[in-house]
Amino acid sequence: MIVYDLSCTCGSQFEGWFQSGEDFLKQQEGGFLSCPVCSGRQVKKILSPVSVKCSAEPAPGSNPENETTDPEKVAARVLRNLQDFVMKEYEDVGARLARESLEIKYGLKEPRNIRGVSTAEEEKLLKKEGIELVKIPLPAKEDKKVN
Repeated sequence: MIVYDLSCTCGSQFEGWFQSGEDFLKQQEGGFLSCPVCSGRQVKKILSPVSVKCSAEPAPGSNPENETTDPEKVAARVLRNLQDFVMKEYEDVGARLARESLEIKYGLKEPRNIRGVSTAEEEKLLKKEGIELVKIPLPAKEDKKVN
């Protein structure tokens, strides 16, 4: 049995229990998943704060004490995983973050995961409009070198 955190385009988040990852994909692709709040069918997996323990024995050559108890290493690994997820799953709208967020909220654009930058003034406006932002540090964009 596997438990996934799921999200709907209406903004609700909930758990789904599946026999396997493959079972989740089959149900998602078949349109069998629905939101318990709005009955919407646009349901997707979201980042989940869970860990999976596969066996009681540590992997050969690993030192589980150092890997799991150093808070700085754990925090760095969690942040790296979050950054990778956001970079892969969220569209970069750059400085258009506030505009895109408002257009999505008011139905002018299709709901989707977006990331970008905003000014303090724009952040105040978004908060007033009921749009919450989550700030995480992302790696700097690499400059494209021209020969």
